Amino acid sequence: MSDYTIPKVWEWHQNEKNQFGNQPVAGSRFEQKLPVGEQPLQVYSLGTPNGMKVAIMLEELKEAGVKDAQYDLYKINIGEGDQFGSDFVKINPNSKIPAMVDYSHEEPIRVFESASIMLYLADKFDKFIPHSIAERTELMNWLFWQTGAAPFVGGGFGHFYYYAPFAQEYPIDRYTMETKRQLDLLDKHLADKDFIMGDEYTIADMTIWPWYGRLVQGELYGDADEFLKAKEYKNLKAWTDRIAQRPAVKRGINLEYKSIK
Repeated sequence: MSDYTIPKVWEWHQNEKNQFGNQPVAGSRFEQKLPVGEQPLQVYSLGTPNGMKVAIMLEELKEAGVKDAQYDLYKINIGEGDQFGSDFVKINPNSKIPAMVDYSHEEPIRVFESASIMLYLADKFDKFIPHSIAERTELMNWLFWQTGAAPFVGGGFGHFYYYAPFAQEYPIDRYTMETKRQLDLLDKHLADKDFIMGDEYTIADMTIWPWYGRLVQGELYGDADEFLKAKEYKNLKAWTDRIAQRPAVKRGINLEYKSIK
């Protein structure tokens, strides 16, 4: 039991610090000048699951011989609040990584939210995305599933299991149950498939793997893979290992990010 009583009106106490500098207001907090490199695609990101999606996609495009998918990759240190600088907020008003600007057009195009970037790159270069309306819709089903489901894993399970200042049974039980339900869903879906879409490797795999594959590998939230018995999801484990062997994936999760300072 907790001795916390819900107040009639919530108030933010500015002296209370949190790990990622969150506040109940949006917008920039300081003036910032982000560097712009020589390549057409400028990516501002970090090696989190959401950031890895785009890094993997860009490396897969390189592996596929797409010469125009050249990029500069800059580190946005969310622990230091880089995401709240004025230049970054101009690219992504939501102050979340990753964010990208495509300078190959007469007017630069900003792209934010990881799934939006993945879809943009797939359409721009006509790679890793099916063409028929039925297959494209199925791929979109899984993209939207991931963007809706992963917050329960990260902001829910990951936060209360690994980041919260003290353990609380109710939220850990709640989000563990949901995370295991999602792992089971993927395991069942992959029972007769090599990839999310079947035989074809697509941006659906690249979008889902950094969250669920990395969780199965034991690369997220300390020993969460043991706590969740994640490796017992055999079909999901096989898919995880299959994708982990791809050269572009190996590069994508180990890229060096340039400093913005």
